[in-house]
Amino acid sequence: MTSPAPTGPPTTDVTHAATPPRGLSPAAAWLLSVTCGLAVANVYYSQPLLDLIARDYGIDPATVGLVGTLTQVGYGLGLLLLVPLGDHVDRRALTTAQLGLSVLALLAVAVAPSAPLLLAAMAAVGVLAVVAQVVVAHSASLAAPGDQGRVVGTVTSGIVVGILLARTVAGTIGDLAGWRAVYLASAVATGAMAFAVAAVLPPERRGPAARRIRYLRLVGSVFTLFAEERVLRVRAVLALLTFTSVTVLLTPMVLPLAAPPFELSHTQIGLFGLAGAAGALGAGHAGRQADRGRGHAERTAGLGLVAMLAAWLPAALLPHSVWWLVLAVVVIDYGLQSVHVVNQHLLYQVRPEARSRLTAGYMLLYSVGCGAGAIASTLVYDQGGWHAVCALGAATSLAALAYWRTAKDG
Repeated sequence: MTSPAPTGPPTTDVTHAATPPRGLSPAAAWLLSVTCGLAVANVYYSQPLLDLIARDYGIDPATVGLVGTLTQVGYGLGLLLLVPLGDHVDRRALTTAQLGLSVLALLAVAVAPSAPLLLAAMAAVGVLAVVAQVVVAHSASLAAPGDQGRVVGTVTSGIVVGILLARTVAGTIGDLAGWRAVYLASAVATGAMAFAVAAVLPPERRGPAARRIRYLRLVGSVFTLFAEERVLRVRAVLALLTFTSVTVLLTPMVLPLAAPPFELSHTQIGLFGLAGAAGALGAGHAGRQADRGRGHAERTAGLGLVAMLAAWLPAALLPHSVWWLVLAVVVIDYGLQSVHVVNQHLLYQVRPEARSRLTAGYMLLYSVGCGAGAIASTLVYDQGGWHAVCALGAATSLAALAYWRTAKDG
C-alpha cells in the first residue's frame, strides 16, 4: 500500500531513487541478514568481556565501563553521520567500504597496546556498525513490489540474532582464547562478508541531483523529515517505547540470575540470548503480514504490543522458576520484532528516495530508548528489586500499546 504524497515542503526530496528494484533472492536476503548480524554484534561483544579487558590493562571497573559507553556513542553518531549517505551514494559501495573499515577498526581493538587506543578503536567500531541500517534500507530498495515486508523481516532478523547472541559468542571465545580473539574472529568474518556483498549485490545508479546534494543538507534533512512525515514521528516514538521496554528486561536480569538461589554463571546467563533468538521468528511473520496491506500490518503490530505487555507476567514469576524468565524473553522479543518490522515497512512506503534518512531518524529514537531503559532499570532494581523492574517494564509496554492505539486512528 502506498502512502499519500507528503503535504509538507519538499525540502528532503533531495535525491533521485535508484534503479527500479528487480527483486532480491532468498539467498541474497539471508546473506544481508548475516551481514547485519555480524555488524551489530560488534557493538555488544564487549559486555561479557569487561572484566578480562580491565585485567589486561590494569584499569578499574568504573573506567572500563567506558568501553561500552563509547561504542554506543559511536553508534549514535554513525546513525546521524553515515546512514543518510545511503540516499546519496551507491549503497553497495557504501556497505563494502564500511565493512572494510570495520575490519581495520576490529583489528585495532584486538591489538590495542593501551587503554586510550582501545577506547578510540571501540568508538570507531560503533560508528561503522551502523552499516546494518544501510543494509536494511538497501534491501527494501532491492525488494520486488509486494515482497518488501518479507525481505525487510528476513534482514532485520539478522540484527536481532546478532544482538542476542553477541554475549554468548563473546563469552565462549573469551573463555577459550581471550578477549582479543573475539575481535580477531569478527574481523575475519566481517572481511568475508565485505567480499560476499560486493559479489552478490548489484550497483546502484544515482541521478545528477543525488550527486550534487551537499552533505550537511543531507544530514540536516533527517530532522526535517520528522516535521514533514507523521509516520516517522509515530513509528519512532513506538521504537523508543518498545526498545525501552525490552532493555528494561534484558539489562538488569543478570543481577537476580547471578544471585541466590539461582547463582548462574555468566556463560549460563549468556544462553538466554538463545531464547531471545527464538523470538526473532516474529520478524519473518510480521514481514509477510505487512506485504498483505496496511490493515494486516497494523494488526500485527497491535498483537506484538499485546505480547510485549503480556510477557511481564511470566517475568514477574522469576523468583519461582528461571523458566518463567525464559518464556518472558521469547515472548517479549517476538512482540518487539513484530512491531519493529511493521514500523520499518510502513516507513519505507513514504519516501523511497529517503529510505536511509528515514532509517537514521527512526533508529536514533531506538537508541534513546535503549539507553533510557538501561539506566532506568538498574536504578529501579537498586531501589525496589525485580518486581519493581517488572512494574516499570509493564508500564512502558502499556504506554506503547496505548500510544499505538491512539496514533493509528489519529
